[in-house]
Amino acid sequence: MMSELVVKEIQIIPVKLNNGLVAFVSFVINNQFYMGNIALYTSPSSPDGYRLVYPVRALSNGAKLPLVHPINRETGFAVQEIIIEEYIKLMEDLTKGNIPDEYEPRTP
Repeated sequence: MMSELVVKEIQIIPVKLNNGLVAFVSFVINNQFYMGNIALYTSPSSPDGYRLVYPVRALSNGAKLPLVHPINRETGFAVQEIIIEEYIKLMEDLTKGNIPDEYEPRTP
């Protein structure tokens, strides 16, 4: 069992606000596992105002099959906290006019 969760190589791509969607996120866990196409949404019911939504595949019968997701709440909250902190930093930088070289706004 892993003793520590390390989230690195966080890439955040803000998008024009669309039904609460504010960005797409990718990151690497413990230098071993890439997570991509994670959506960041606003969430009035969340203490920090945001939530992560992990990708699913819609089946022909309408059922949704999760592709990746945290295996427990503690891990999910830990990852979410790190990602939201990075998102808030990025938005503050953009507001101040400090635009990172890799920043490229997109419309979903």
